[in-house]
Amino acid sequence: MTNQTSFSLTCPIPISDYPTVQLAHGGGGRLMNQLIERMFGAAFGNPALDARHDGALLEMAGTRLAFTTDSFVVKPRFFPGGDIGSLAIHGTVNDLAMCGARPLYLSAGFVLEEGLAMEELWRIVQSMQAAAAEAGVQIVTGDTKVVDRGKGDGIYINTSGIGLVAEGRTIGPSQVQPGDAVLVSGDIGRHGIAIMAVREGLEFESAIESDSACVAGAVQALFDGGVAVHCLRDMTRGGMASALVEIASTSGRRVHIHETAIPVRQEVRGACEILGLDPLYVANEGRFVAFVAAEDGEKALAILRGHPLGQGAALVGTVGTQSDGLVTMRSAIGATRIVDLLSGEQLPRIC
Repeated sequence: MTNQTSFSLTCPIPISDYPTVQLAHGGGGRLMNQLIERMFGAAFGNPALDARHDGALLEMAGTRLAFTTDSFVVKPRFFPGGDIGSLAIHGTVNDLAMCGARPLYLSAGFVLEEGLAMEELWRIVQSMQAAAAEAGVQIVTGDTKVVDRGKGDGIYINTSGIGLVAEGRTIGPSQVQPGDAVLVSGDIGRHGIAIMAVREGLEFESAIESDSACVAGAVQALFDGGVAVHCLRDMTRGGMASALVEIASTSGRRVHIHETAIPVRQEVRGACEILGLDPLYVANEGRFVAFVAAEDGEKALAILRGHPLGQGAALVGTVGTQSDGLVTMRSAIGATRIVDLLSGEQLPRIC
């Protein structure tokens, strides 16, 4: 008789707490955050995962690595400023950059729906290769699956990536300190609005293009400039607000921002007003928030503005001395309010 080890886990979340519609619409809001924390975190918890960063920081044989993965289900697959292919490269490369890593290698997994035109797939593959070449990474392994017609919405892509982290460099929420300057690398909200405009057939006086781009070069410029970078986070699903809330809650530090300092293009602000959206929560795919030492705030701002992807960078806030993990914002009229996660997500299927 062979010995068998049994394992069981009681579901920590009553399924009634999570309506099907919320799960179908993707992540970014409070419910998905709770799902990740209370279900996946409870089941898979370990020191690397518990850091709650954009990727895992690992050490193997004296080499420090960053490892991350992401899946892309954006609809429509082609949009102003990018497509699902380039987005799949940018998203994973940017997550590695947020860990302070130099991105090196990616994997690519494709779930293809029966009937997808080969011409369209080839266009996506070419876009991926061009984005990878621009980012200086190689796609070195992958997988392909085909699902029945009507079961896959054309194509879904998963990319995973690894990168090297310099010795002595630790980037993450645990490094956030009172007094840190909080910067954003450019104007916010363009990606989500670009997707929404195409999806809904909306036309604006000025064309709105996604900000999708590889930000690793802008991050490296901060390191090369000697900036004491404490934490980085790309502002994807849930936008700038969600990124800041996640960092504040994980670090236990209060983050205070100023609404008038946050860069939002006029056409994006106008589109948000028409659609009833808050640009603070609209997704970005080529923007990040940086927490740097107080004395390096202005230097970091100058470095970012000197980079092609950081010309609209702004210093938007500071880290306070309170240990309550809140994000507060001083509004344009001088009132202060708490910035929190949304109960759901403003725009589903944007990445």
